[in-house]
Amino acid sequence: MDLKSSHAVADEKQFSSDDEKGLAPPAYGVGAHQELRPGETRELSRALKGRHMQMIAIGGSIGAGLFVGSGGALYTGGPGSLLLGFIIIGAMMLFTVQALGELAVLFPVNGAFYMYAVRFIDPAWGFAMGWEYSLSWLVILPFEITAAGITIEYWRDDLDIGIWVAVFLTLLVLVQFFAVRGYGEVEFVLGIVKIIAVIGFIFLGVIINCGGVPSDNRGYIGAEYWHKATSIDSTGAEQTREAFKNGFKGFCSVFVTAAFAFAGTELVGLAAAEAEDPRKSLPKATKQVFWRIAIFYVLSLFILGLILPSDSEELLGASGANTKASPFVLAIKEAGIAGLPSVFNAVITLSVISVANSATFASTRTLQALAMNRMAPDFLKYVDAQGRPLWCIVLQLAFGLLAFINEADVGTQVFTWLLSLSALNNLFVWASICLSHIRFRRGWAAQGHTLDELPYKAQFGVIGSYIGFFLNMVALLATFYVSLFPIGADPNPESFFTTFLSLPIAIALYLGWKIKTRGGPGLYVRSREMDVLTGLREFNPEIVDMEKKQKWGIMDLPVRLYHAVFI
Repeated sequence: MDLKSSHAVADEKQFSSDDEKGLAPPAYGVGAHQELRPGETRELSRALKGRHMQMIAIGGSIGAGLFVGSGGALYTGGPGSLLLGFIIIGAMMLFTVQALGELAVLFPVNGAFYMYAVRFIDPAWGFAMGWEYSLSWLVILPFEITAAGITIEYWRDDLDIGIWVAVFLTLLVLVQFFAVRGYGEVEFVLGIVKIIAVIGFIFLGVIINCGGVPSDNRGYIGAEYWHKATSIDSTGAEQTREAFKNGFKGFCSVFVTAAFAFAGTELVGLAAAEAEDPRKSLPKATKQVFWRIAIFYVLSLFILGLILPSDSEELLGASGANTKASPFVLAIKEAGIAGLPSVFNAVITLSVISVANSATFASTRTLQALAMNRMAPDFLKYVDAQGRPLWCIVLQLAFGLLAFINEADVGTQVFTWLLSLSALNNLFVWASICLSHIRFRRGWAAQGHTLDELPYKAQFGVIGSYIGFFLNMVALLATFYVSLFPIGADPNPESFFTTFLSLPIAIALYLGWKIKTRGGPGLYVRSREMDVLTGLREFNPEIVDMEKKQKWGIMDLPVRLYHAVFI
């Protein structure tokens, strides 16, 4: 069966037994400005252009995880572990986003990877992942708003943080008036700022390393900070710096930071449902992820490890949005450059606001998709005339008010436990994307379809998804190990559960849906029972065939390379 007839089959397909299988019947929407009939829901606005999608992919979630959190990883693991850990997680993300790209181009449905888990793995696991993902972004929003306020303390620590919480929350409310186009434009502008800042830091880092800054008395540094050396800190304790600090345990600790730093990379797939032309914009966006990983993470952190010693005491506070301990800010201050640390602090402030903006987008779209599939309260599926999931947005912004908890003495402890709800969520979601792709390929073949019918194929094929899934499991095991046996401390139940609390919650959600649906379709959805038709975005197969059959000569090799990587 080819895709020309697939849409017709999907429309005629009966889902009368879906409730028995644990699957809610597929919900169809109507355009934002069309008249609603009883039982219908408006579609989300499809207003994201190609430039929005590419900027979401390249700079979308670059924030405090990279600019601040990497300092803690540098201190505990050293520059070698920092670089290698980010390369491994970066490779995992490359495989994951390629798998997501193939699925999202073919099925640009609201909820994206949550829906793929429901349809291709198991409804109960999809339910668990959908709610875990939504909850994680719900609690991340107040954290990021607080973090943005903390960055202001770099200049004015005499002002109450509640003032800045109110300011930034108001800004996020204003963005919502412009629907998804507002989200896209904000991410586009802030993404450009982040990209310019990181590229500028890389060039500056090379100059610092070569001794080209007159105010820096260190002269040529080279790879000095990668070699083992000891120093005495302000307390009289001995500090060690080396490439792989604290051995294997130090290396494992980097995985936790790297997973947090890469969080949000999957948003490009979630945005597909609101893209004008996902078949064109999404493949381009997913290919741009390679450059985001290679340049903005790996190269910038390699330069960072060359110009900032890992035994710097100031790195001890590198967590959250404490920009005074940001390794990027410290590296500039170490070189004695006046004024520039404040500029980079401003970049971090904007980056944190960008992540808060992404949190509002991610949670609301996933919650609306859950409601559309009868896995969340029915009122959350409402979409207004501008294509906004209105009540989901209200709920998300209400969670933003939790940022005012910082006015209380117990604010830090409350946030620690709130964030523990989402500590492992990223790894769960990324593993689910890879597994969904593997299962989809099996179902696609089992129902008589061929790979030639796919408008876009993952560049690494299904093998890439197997590798991505394996690396996710490795990252989970590394996180488990370092959480159970923390560096420089005895095993601590509180420390362990602040990292792994999301695991029992995911299991409880999974079992809860299994009980509700009396087992659903069994342990997993069978290949021949998968719904591989609902949600297909219409496209012209002839155009796709012409693009695939385009002939290239040997002289066109540079152009082919450009198309393979960028387009």
